[in-house]
Amino acid sequence: MKALHVITGLGVGGAEQQLRLLVRHLPVECDVVTLTNPGAVADGLAADGVHVTHLGMAGNRDLAALPRLVRLIRSGGYDLVHTHLYRACVYGRLAARLAGVRAIVATEHSLGDSQMEGRRLSRGVRSLYLASERLGRSTVAVSPTVAERLRRWGVPAPRIEVVPNGIDLPRFRFDPERRRQTRRRLGLPEDAYVVGGIGRLAPGKRFDVLVHALARLPQDHWLLLVGGGSEENVLRRTAQEAGVADRVLFTGERPYVPDGTPGPDLPSLAAAMDVLASPSPEEAFGLAIVEALASGLPVLYASCPAIEDLPPHQAASARRVPCGVEEFAAAVAATRARGPVPRTVPEAARHYCITRSAARLMGVYTAAVSPSSSPSLQGAPSS
Repeated sequence: MKALHVITGLGVGGAEQQLRLLVRHLPVECDVVTLTNPGAVADGLAADGVHVTHLGMAGNRDLAALPRLVRLIRSGGYDLVHTHLYRACVYGRLAARLAGVRAIVATEHSLGDSQMEGRRLSRGVRSLYLASERLGRSTVAVSPTVAERLRRWGVPAPRIEVVPNGIDLPRFRFDPERRRQTRRRLGLPEDAYVVGGIGRLAPGKRFDVLVHALARLPQDHWLLLVGGGSEENVLRRTAQEAGVADRVLFTGERPYVPDGTPGPDLPSLAAAMDVLASPSPEEAFGLAIVEALASGLPVLYASCPAIEDLPPHQAASARRVPCGVEEFAAAVAATRARGPVPRTVPEAARHYCITRSAARLMGVYTAAVSPSSSPSLQGAPSS
């Protein structure tokens, strides 16, 4: 089987890095097309030996990109096209059908209750999404929570498959020496208690809550923010105004990098933390939280379907906290008061091993390419 993955962009983000990890573990030949922004994850895919094409799409309404994508799909001889993220799903499904590929799978990574990829869920967004969804064989939800949101949106239940995001468990295994080296490279005091935040520095992630919470905590508490985005300068100003700028560290984007690459990678930075805090009130999965659990960290979160969809005992070190400054400050203080905990991996993290996710996705692929399978074009829901 030969598959083409079409994604909106390849900057550092959860969906983008998930794609790279999946391609590493899928037992099929895979190429990747990015509509825009061939960033750090594109470099990583290329380093893995994956052929990556940048389509050079100028914007959401760059219709000239559609025939280019159709020609690329036709020339590649692909058995299946798999799309990721909103713009790629709309253009990629249509291009695949025009190119004669009927085995089309899409993964919905980011559907929240009120937004998708930071885009407000307007009637127009929903209508275009549902119209393009009918062109494919199935839509993959990264959690049962997302599957339910898709059903409420109007996607027929038989067309929805749940394939959770996966993580590379061995890569996140806690190493005390890696912790010491990373904290030293970051210039952290030996007694620093490090609160970590991982994700895009975007308004919806609410990292401002952690900055203000830090101002209510003792001076030996630090905040380590891992990620890049439009809100970095705003968060820096917020830290300055709150009087904690000297205790907030910004690492920028930190993709998974090969051993020996300068600068700490994401697993190393997770090892340097003492607790992971995620104040985002609306998540589709919560990949950073699962990765933190794989590093043995206690976790404080406002929203995480990956945990909420499992029995509570599988993530005993994770605690749900309302998205508020006082609430997160109190939760961090209470977590520290309980003292250090063994950095062991809870069952929740093991549940999301990437090999399990890749195997489930292969089942979706096999069904999609089956001659007996056909796209359902009936019963389109009204908007």
